[in-house]
Amino acid sequence: MARVSVDLPDRFPFETKLSIRIGDINYGGHLGNDTVLTLVHECRVQFLSHLGFSEVDVGGVGIIQVDAAVVYTSEAFYGETARVQVAAALEGRSSFDLLYRLSEPESDREIARVKTGIAFYNYESRKIARIPGDFRDAIAGLD
Repeated sequence: MARVSVDLPDRFPFETKLSIRIGDINYGGHLGNDTVLTLVHECRVQFLSHLGFSEVDVGGVGIIQVDAAVVYTSEAFYGETARVQVAAALEGRSSFDLLYRLSEPESDREIARVKTGIAFYNYESRKIARIPGDFRDAIAGLD
């Protein structure tokens, strides 16, 4: 069976640090696989806020997550800090990918690589929307 891979960019224009909490730990004593998506969700909210947006208002429309890929590269444990770096890649007329690198900041030990596919969505009409110009401009301003 082919393994999933997540190719990361050379540069991440945004990062945050998140604590690994006791509720993030699974029965194996390390960061739970489901919690990785929770951590990148928090990072996504902070990234959008940094750009002046929210998940429900990105230039007048919302966003929805349409897919996710996670590659786990090492364990993380209770009490550690995860540095979560993120970069955006516009895809087509109505979506973009967010690429994340989770690492332990002191050693730079990589914990996981994640890609989430995000579509712009008009919650009133319940339809996919085009990428707002304000978002395009904000992403272009990160380079």
